[in-house]
Formats: sequence, C-alpha cells, structure tokens
Amino acid sequence: MLNLVGVVLAFAVIIFLIRKKFNFGLSLIIGSLIVGVFSLWEIEPIEIPKAMIEASFYSFKNEQIMTYTIELAILMIFIFILAKLMQETGAITKLINSLRTIFSKGGILGVIPAVYGLMPVPGGALFSVPMVNEEGDKYQINNNQKNFLNVWFRHIWFPIYPISSAMILICSDKFSDINIYLLVLINIPAFIASIMIGIFYLKKFIKKSPRQETVSKKDYSGLIYLLPPVLPLAFYGFLQFFDVPNIQIRSFIIGVFFSIILLYFITKTTIHDYIGIVKKSVAWKLALAIFGIMIFREIFSISGAPDIIANVIGAMPFPTILIIITVPLVLGLLTGYNLGAVALSYPLVEPFFQTSGISIIGITSIIFVSSLAGYLISPIHLCNVLSSDYLKTDTTRMYKMYIPAVLALLLIQTFFIILLFSK
Repeated sequence: MLNLVGVVLAFAVIIFLIRKKFNFGLSLIIGSLIVGVFSLWEIEPIEIPKAMIEASFYSFKNEQIMTYTIELAILMIFIFILAKLMQETGAITKLINSLRTIFSKGGILGVIPAVYGLMPVPGGALFSVPMVNEEGDKYQINNNQKNFLNVWFRHIWFPIYPISSAMILICSDKFSDINIYLLVLINIPAFIASIMIGIFYLKKFIKKSPRQETVSKKDYSGLIYLLPPVLPLAFYGFLQFFDVPNIQIRSFIIGVFFSIILLYFITKTTIHDYIGIVKKSVAWKLALAIFGIMIFREIFSISGAPDIIANVIGAMPFPTILIIITVPLVLGLLTGYNLGAVALSYPLVEPFFQTSGISIIGITSIIFVSSLAGYLISPIHLCNVLSSDYLKTDTTRMYKMYIPAVLALLLIQTFFIILLFSK
C-alpha cells in the first residue's frame, strides 16, 4: 500500500512544482523517484535506475538500444520549431485571416485545433496553440480558456479515429478482439458529445467578447500555409506501405523536417533570418519533459500501484459498471497516456466483465472512452504540457472546465451503452 501512497504524494509534489513554474521534466523525474522510493518493499532498489534507463534509451529485456523516447523528443523539438517559424514569419496571421473569412463567430477557435487533431502525433497541440492564442486575443478570452479549447477540440476525433494506437490495441486479439470499425460506430455518440461540449464552452467564452467584423469577401490565399503542418500526415500515410520500425514517430520526424524546409520557400524569408528563428526556437526543456514523462510511466508501471488501485476500487461497494469506468479513468489520469491506460486497465477490469451485464463491444467502448477522459485531463498529458507551456499557464487551471466536460462525455456514452448493449 506504500506504493499507492507514493503515487498520491508524487502527484501532489508534481502539481505543486508545476504551479511554482518549476521545470516540468525535472518535476516528473522527482515524482518518479518518490514513487520508486515508496515502492521499495515491492521492487529492488536497482529497479529504479534500471527503469529510468529502460524508459530513456535501453531495453534490458531485449538487450538493445531503444530510440523511441529520443525520437519522440526530437519530434517535439521539430514541432516547436515549426510552430515558432509559422508565428515569426507571419504565416499564422495569413492563415488565420483566410480561415476567418470561411468560419465566422469564433468558430475558427475550434476549427484550427480540430484540423490539426487529424495528425495522430504525440504533443500535436503544439501545432495549433500559436494560432489559437493569436485568434483568442481578438475575442479577449484568457489563456486558460484558449488552452482548454486548443486541447479539447484537438481530441474530438479520438473516439472515432481508427489509426489511434489505443484503439488498435483495445480491438486486437489480445484484448477485446472486435472489429475496429465497429468500435468507431459505437463511439459516435461520444464523438458528437465532444463536439457539442466544445461548442458549448466556445460560445460561453466568446459571449461577451467584442463583436468581430464580418468579412464578406472570401480570401483563400492564406490557406497555402496549411501545407507545412499537414505535410507530415502525408508522410505518415505514404510510409505505411513500408516496413519501417516505429513508423508513426519516424514518419512525422521526416514530415516535420520537410515542412520546415517547405515553409522557408513559401514565406520567402531570408535564409539568415530563417536560421536565426530556428536557432532561438530549439526548446531543450521539451526534450527533458518527454524523458520525464517516460520515466514516470515506467516507474509507475513497475511499482505495483496499478494492481493496488484496481484492487482497492474493486473492493469498494460500487456497481460493476462504475468499477469498469473508474479504473481506466484513474489510470488515464495517472499515466497521461491513452495507450498506456488501455493496456494497464483492460486486464485489471476483465474479471468484472461477466457480472457487468453488458456485451463485450459495450464494455470495450466504456474502457476506451473512460481512459480517454482520464488522459484528457491528466497534468502529464503531453498536449496539456506543451499547450500550457506555450500559453504560460498550467493544466490544473483548466479543471473547472475539464471536469464538467469529461463527466458529461462519460455520462452520455455510458447511458448509450447501457441502453443498447445490456444483455
């Protein structure tokens, strides 16, 4: 039980340090060490540094160098460089001016992150946040509201996105063994609910904002600046035909690299100025944040805390359906990782399937949407981290918006599942 105490204490320390503007990556590493120390009755002391190495660059099980975390850190740096280039060269302003003539009444604040949400890349909220920030200023909404809209609308596709790694995993033969497009169909209520919840908050935020001038003449010239952020998606689709290890991350690294080059030719900025922007945009603290997240997840996983969390919740006098909802929700919150939450929670709640009175497709949907809800509001969710960092705020300041939003999402999808998929 001490390891569970360690997890609670670690999150308290992490959130405290984040609120004090301490480096996020270092905050997570400190939290990881707290979890590890409190788990020493469950694991050997040597397991702590081994887990840190395992999460960073080397697999002791496979006895080989693992580059996933390093590549993810490189990708985040590249994305940040592209985002800053889009801002500094004026590309964002021109793109927004064109989009504004198409989407009126603040709709662009939802459209921008939703468009970039089609790119299934960790931390992709960093693409859209500069534009949401600039457009949000025109409606005089605060940074916490910008942050919420950016992260929420980016993830509206997740319930129905078949190339999501979490959805692929939960539908695989090692888990529910159902057709992935069947899950997409069943998750449509959650998808519609996500859109409606986002629109509700968007209208609420801009209700008292200054009235914007209606642009009668359509201007499509700035839409060319959609090419750099969308190009990586084309690389992702193309490279799927090749047997490339770690294809998702590597395809986006290649794609974003070429996007940085493409933007140079589109904006016609001088090479001297362009390189200057690139140099000052290299954000090493983002790389440290990636390592911190991976280290925390690894130590949390080996600590034994996930099993205790499931056992504690399972021992409570809760209805079975509430247990099936709560476990993936809590693990999504603690890991900040939709795929990890699904992988950890599914086997933990599987013993409750028979007494739930719900078919396997319904249970699969509940687990997926619950883990997504927890992941959305997690303070270590990479999109929350990067979007918050850019806007100089933090995830915890969005909870007064986040908590009602995810509760509404869960209630709508759960009601739908119970109504149609009860045995």
